[in-house]
Amino acid sequence: MHPLLSKYRMLFMFSAVALTIIGVLFVHSAAAYWGEIRYADAAPFAVKQLVYIGVSITIAYWMMRTPFLSTERFWTLFYLAAVVLLTLVLIPGIGAERNGSQSWIAFGPISLQPAEFVKVALIGKLAMSMKKKSGQKVWDWRHFALILLPFALIMMQPDLGSAVIMIVSAFVVLFVAGYPLTFFSLLGVTGVGAFAALIAAAPYRLARIKSYIDPWSDPLGKGFQGIQSLFAIAPGGLLGHGFGNSRQKYLYLPEPQNDFIFSIIAEETGFIGATVVLLLFVGLLIGAFGIAIRTSGWKECLMVSGMASIIIFQTFLNVGVVSGLLPVTGVTLPFISYGGSSMLTTWLAVGTILHFSRQKID
Repeated sequence: MHPLLSKYRMLFMFSAVALTIIGVLFVHSAAAYWGEIRYADAAPFAVKQLVYIGVSITIAYWMMRTPFLSTERFWTLFYLAAVVLLTLVLIPGIGAERNGSQSWIAFGPISLQPAEFVKVALIGKLAMSMKKKSGQKVWDWRHFALILLPFALIMMQPDLGSAVIMIVSAFVVLFVAGYPLTFFSLLGVTGVGAFAALIAAAPYRLARIKSYIDPWSDPLGKGFQGIQSLFAIAPGGLLGHGFGNSRQKYLYLPEPQNDFIFSIIAEETGFIGATVVLLLFVGLLIGAFGIAIRTSGWKECLMVSGMASIIIFQTFLNVGVVSGLLPVTGVTLPFISYGGSSMLTTWLAVGTILHFSRQKID
């Protein structure tokens, strides 16, 4: 293994592990009061998060080691399974609705969010389907069919945040694969029009845009989460109130262990603590794309770039939302937010990146 590749792998793994540890600590802190009210105990959220982490890292380790991951058959089966789950979630009686979106499938006490898993499945299948031959264009209509099918199913839930993350990550793969810039320019114009149409088609999305522009126009309704998030971040100052001393977690910020956990981190550790977390994500980004550039082949580069894009763009979206720079979309912060589906998806991407940093696709 090239010495630089080894260093980028170490930076990537260190950042992933450090962020996961920080996540457990702040899930415990952010959910402590919620846990006392709902379960008469401050521990369940952190304990369950540790279980999710254990399962996720175990599966990621298997993915890193198994040669089956380097075969197109694996990614085809994974993609088909994810699409089937996305279809099942839309069937009444199977799919469960939460926060106005039918995005979950419940198996007794266990619930899964198929839209999370399809991100990884799509990137893997898309990267494996790319053909690079001398003198031939990369363009293939089947690539768009692979992307549009899960996109349509996710939008039927609806879950705009997951759909956007999936689309952006897929387009990173297409860009690295050599799709022309003119294609992305045309796509950008089309995408703006389609995005406007999606917003106009759903009144709740338009309400979110209005609350983003002026959250104080509806401070107890659509603007509530954004305002409460800023009430957490702003008083944190340079050093914060101290670990465990958040005020907004006392039912001001709804379920602070989930999408808005970064607000609690900023409130308790201040600007310095929030910056450390962001720098770890920067380290993850540098490590991942350092690996992508130095992998042993073209498809390995596509795979690593796409998987890293899932994590990095989702981080950008989450931090943008909690800081008021973007409209509320309802996406988790990778490695840190509470939840099994989110944690497993993130570590599936990590395991895949580490696998292709050391493997050669035949």
